[in-house]
Amino acid sequence: AAGGHNILLIGPPGSGKSMLSERFPTILPIMDQDEALDVTRIYSISGLLNPEEPIIRERPFRAPHHTISEVALIGGGSDAKPGEISLSHRGVLFLDELAEFKRNTLEVLRQPLESGIISIGRIKQVCEYPCQFTLIAAMNPCPCGYLGSRVRSCRCSSSKVEKYLSKLSGPLLDRIDIHVEVSDQNPSLLRQSSQPSISSADIRSQVSSALDIQNKRLQASPFKRNGELKGKAIDQFCALDSDVEALLLKGMEQFGLSSRAYHKVLLVARTISDLENSDKITIDHISEALNYRVLDQKIFR
Repeated sequence: AAGGHNILLIGPPGSGKSMLSERFPTILPIMDQDEALDVTRIYSISGLLNPEEPIIRERPFRAPHHTISEVALIGGGSDAKPGEISLSHRGVLFLDELAEFKRNTLEVLRQPLESGIISIGRIKQVCEYPCQFTLIAAMNPCPCGYLGSRVRSCRCSSSKVEKYLSKLSGPLLDRIDIHVEVSDQNPSLLRQSSQPSISSADIRSQVSSALDIQNKRLQASPFKRNGELKGKAIDQFCALDSDVEALLLKGMEQFGLSSRAYHKVLLVARTISDLENSDKITIDHISEALNYRVLDQKIFR
């Protein structure tokens, strides 16, 4: 939330993946006027604008079913209307049961995740729609769902697990900044009452503070958030001391990560440093960011 990073949650059924995802909009900053107008325009041309709400003020949260077609996801049809990715603009696209989506459908996400724009070509025209969204994807680690579970045993063979996970290509995973394992809990712990240590409002305040830091740093650039940085801007705004860079390179070699993953680690580390109000990216920040890329190497190889 604090840097506009896409995330993949992997864990057994009932571990809280969907609940966490649905709560995510509550920690995002409130849309400013320009963002609200952008979203309103998209919903207006899609015929989805509520007459009683002429301007959309809340960030979109779209959660299409895994049976969705490519056209419904990216947009198109005879009138070239926006799809789910554009309806998620300035908000969240939540893909639950990610491995149940058709592989071809998932692959169409690659270009929009990179550019933030989707182009829909027709015989006499080309329509471009914005699609700067945060992707939250959730999935089970295997067909039965209980690989690595603390409360139930997995019934899947290694070949079934491999086939199940093969729907997710390396290039798509590279474009997802953060990969997190969500563990299930012992049922006995669910009855224990406990006070939440921090509220969504408090987290939103932390997110807003980190975004304020980014706005000041990036004010002379075309970017607004760390997750949007590309090319030379990454080198400019994510400079590392020699010892920090050495750790990053060692981690990349050890885990066999791609050059795109290298930049994702760097951008996530930049956001972690902003949350801690640190001018520099430190070894601790890089170590934490690398840990958010280790899971895909453990599961998807």
